[in-house]
Amino acid sequence: MVDTDPQRDSKRSGVSRRRFVQAAGASGVMVGVAGCLGDDDDGPIEITMDGEWVEIEDEVIQSLYDAGLDEGIEVEILPGDFETGERRADFTSALDAGRGSPDIFMMDSGWTIPFIVREQIVNLEEELSADVLNTVQNDYLDAAVDTASHPETGDLYGVPLFPDYPMMHYRKDLVEEAGYDPEGENWATEPMSWQEFAEMAADVWEYHGGEDEFDYAFTTQGDNYEGTSCCTFNELMTSMGGAYFGDHENLFGPVGERPITVNEEPVHDALRMMRSFMYGPDADNAHPDFPKISTSDLVEFTEEPSREPFTGGNAIFHRNWPYVIPINAEDAAFDFEDHAAMPLPYGVEAGQGNYAGTGGTAHALGGWHLTVNPNTSQLEEAIQVVEAFVSEDVMLSNFELGGYIPPSPDVIEQADPDAVGPMGRFLDTLAVVGENTVPRPVTAVWPEQSPLISSEIHDAYLGDKTPEEAMAELEDQLETTEEA
Repeated sequence: MVDTDPQRDSKRSGVSRRRFVQAAGASGVMVGVAGCLGDDDDGPIEITMDGEWVEIEDEVIQSLYDAGLDEGIEVEILPGDFETGERRADFTSALDAGRGSPDIFMMDSGWTIPFIVREQIVNLEEELSADVLNTVQNDYLDAAVDTASHPETGDLYGVPLFPDYPMMHYRKDLVEEAGYDPEGENWATEPMSWQEFAEMAADVWEYHGGEDEFDYAFTTQGDNYEGTSCCTFNELMTSMGGAYFGDHENLFGPVGERPITVNEEPVHDALRMMRSFMYGPDADNAHPDFPKISTSDLVEFTEEPSREPFTGGNAIFHRNWPYVIPINAEDAAFDFEDHAAMPLPYGVEAGQGNYAGTGGTAHALGGWHLTVNPNTSQLEEAIQVVEAFVSEDVMLSNFELGGYIPPSPDVIEQADPDAVGPMGRFLDTLAVVGENTVPRPVTAVWPEQSPLISSEIHDAYLGDKTPEEAMAELEDQLETTEEA
């Protein structure tokens, strides 16, 4: 990540889905961890989380007690810095100083592994009960668990609190008026190809007057920032059959021993397709098989700028995280009942890519983990709090209270659509998307690699470099970081 997590920009990671809903109110109360750290051996177990968790603190803590947490263990939720890079810096400062507060960190899945490989947080493999460890390792989303585990030993250092993954939001009313049948064709659960999607989006756009009536058929994020390298391009490239480092078993290393595979045809095709979407198939270095469905504004879009046209009624299709759903439920310029969603399209069929794990519908994995501070003076109590969050009832309560997606796919299926508010209509899509996630290649060198990747992708999107030129330069740069 540039040092900004897309989840913060709106994802951000990975993007806490509700940060933008309450950004104005939360920003006034958010403080850095360093500003609220103490060392009270007899005090409550402190968890640093997002500001919106503070607003539902009483309900969250009560759900932990209802799940069996000893009520003699007092719990307090502290608001962490809104910007994920700043929160990472705060956690680093606390650990470097040997402070025992907070007892529990809520860590971005995009930067937990560097803390793990430096052995800065507690190895939970040695602390969690056998039942809890078994639940996390066998029932939780595999990709989320991978980002909470040591890449070499496989030991678990974090318990996924909630994952986050994007989907394709769209205007069902506009699509149906143009003659398509999303429900009859099972768009909510059956991905279409990028070719099918682009041709359909262009047709719907034209049917409704094109740019004279709607600014965009499709919006996504293409700015030069972490969200491009970790998320939008990562998932697009994966769906086309390409990869940064070959087979997905190399995502988390070993650094220096994995192949660099960015300068290959599937990656070039992903860049060409995006240029076609923005500039049309006749533009230089555009893919001739894909129609224009957007504008060059995409190269300046992060999450919120790309969402605003969709919420405002000026875009028909929109790739973003689920946080868009509760926002549109309150603020959309159209009837929220017409807000629909589907999995992201694919470039080649699953398993038909150049590398294991590529091809098929792919969705960037974001989300957050609970990890334990090794300097805590209340380790046993902190572990009990973490274990309580593994309760299915607590997961469902968090989903209902704040829209936080359960880390266990089975729990999502059990959720009562009527109890989870605006998210209830999208459970089927969330289930499919959650089974088709791709993590960013997080290693100790990812913070150095991410801005290099986004910069070269951005140059190719702009047309400042051909796809081959940009990826050849990126190949050299990544090789240098792998050898450092």
